[in-house]
Amino acid sequence: MADQKEVVFAGFGGQGVMTAGQLLAYTAMEEGKQVVWIPSYGPEMRGGTANCTVVVSDSRIGSPIINNPMSACVFNRPSLDKFGSMIRKGGLLLINSSLIDVTSGRDDITEMLVPVNDIAIKAGNAKAANMVMLAAYVATTGIVTFETLKRMLREKLGTRKEELLEINLKAFEEGRKLAKKVRMQG
Repeated sequence: MADQKEVVFAGFGGQGVMTAGQLLAYTAMEEGKQVVWIPSYGPEMRGGTANCTVVVSDSRIGSPIINNPMSACVFNRPSLDKFGSMIRKGGLLLINSSLIDVTSGRDDITEMLVPVNDIAIKAGNAKAANMVMLAAYVATTGIVTFETLKRMLREKLGTRKEELLEINLKAFEEGRKLAKKVRMQG
């Protein structure tokens, strides 16, 4: 059977969930994998709900629609409420513990509390929270390599938002370190 991984990034509009998902999709494509990226927006542009699903596989993807994803990265409480129960048994749930003070209550999945906003602020900009979450997810799953991920970050965001590139790279490293630390404890 093909090695396929699915992840949902979910939060409020403006939290960078689409950017995180797109960057993961670009990185996987760069590494020669099959990829599907599906965005979903609420009716509001900022402050409304937003999520995207990324499917990465070594072979052709049968269906881009995933009802029970293997993983989810949730940035706010409504996203936890919606997607926490959808993760398949044995899956992975990353929770933004800076904004969410509860867990899913499930004992059949792995949960990781990641204070992404706090880490991003320490890195220099609260808007880098999505990069902290993405790095923690990649470090935990190994879905793509960090070298390619950093290269794609530079390629996709570097020219447009040069001033944020260093902050994003720092946020990446902090998310990566946190995931490694949590994995070693668990």
